[in-house]
Amino acid sequence: MTLRLAFMGTPDFAAASLAEIVGAGHEVVRVYSQPPRPSGRGQTLRKSPVHQLAEQFGIEVLTPASFRDPDVIADFAGLDLDAACVVAYGQILPQEALDAPRLGCLNLHASLLPRWRGAAPIQRAIMAGDEVTGVQIMQMEAGLDTGPVLISEIVPIAPEDTAGSLHDRLMTTGAQLWPRTLAALERGSLNATPQPDEGVTYAKKITAAEARIDWTRPASEVADHIRGLSPFPGAWFELDGGKRPVRVKVHFAEPERGEGEPGEALDDQLLIACGRGAVRLVRLQREGRGVMGAEEFLRGTAVPAGTGL
Repeated sequence: MTLRLAFMGTPDFAAASLAEIVGAGHEVVRVYSQPPRPSGRGQTLRKSPVHQLAEQFGIEVLTPASFRDPDVIADFAGLDLDAACVVAYGQILPQEALDAPRLGCLNLHASLLPRWRGAAPIQRAIMAGDEVTGVQIMQMEAGLDTGPVLISEIVPIAPEDTAGSLHDRLMTTGAQLWPRTLAALERGSLNATPQPDEGVTYAKKITAAEARIDWTRPASEVADHIRGLSPFPGAWFELDGGKRPVRVKVHFAEPERGEGEPGEALDDQLLIACGRGAVRLVRLQREGRGVMGAEEFLRGTAVPAGTGL
């Protein structure tokens, strides 16, 4: 027996789930994704990764500007779905849409709820210094990531993890939860566990302002901040570039012993003082260039001891 489904998602993280669901043999009759966005120097409209993959599978794709449009909801309800699978879609579904499929709408979320509800759970977990996270599929409700949890997988956060590496592991692990979840949904054997009232945190979107490195924070927090923003948008500082400051992104740093004024280079090898301790900058990216190791970076950009960042 197969389920009649719709899939809603936009980025690479969601495309992996769509591939698993189709591979499990379910009938995905419609895919919803965010509208194509301008991309590159020519600002050519580019379809989302989910949109592109759905077209490869021959699945109809719709990109409504708003799922609150009554015509969009009516059309969705007319699909006669068993369920809808939602992964990083980028729109909030109104209650009428949540109620339309026979078995409701299911959402994959990249945290252990109720910790890190919201838009940026992967980045926020690393930035907060969490040692563990996970992926969960929940039954969707009108609230922000408040629904009961149906299935869960714990994923450790390694000291060397960045948001990029953790994203890729959670993407794969989360996608693999769908065949198990949908098989149990068919059998009627899913157990929904309400989220606890305590331990709720919110993973608000990353703002441009918070990407600048605050050297007054302890070294461990600075290192976690850098890891959590790598590779995008990238934690950054400015160097004196003569005519104008040069922005440098840091993609990885390690806490070390050291003492000095926050933001002061303590040696010629990118050991930078923090509010407590210091960090060694390991991977950097000068604006307009690619990511490089510290040794290569220093060959083109000297940062002598005493330099203030």
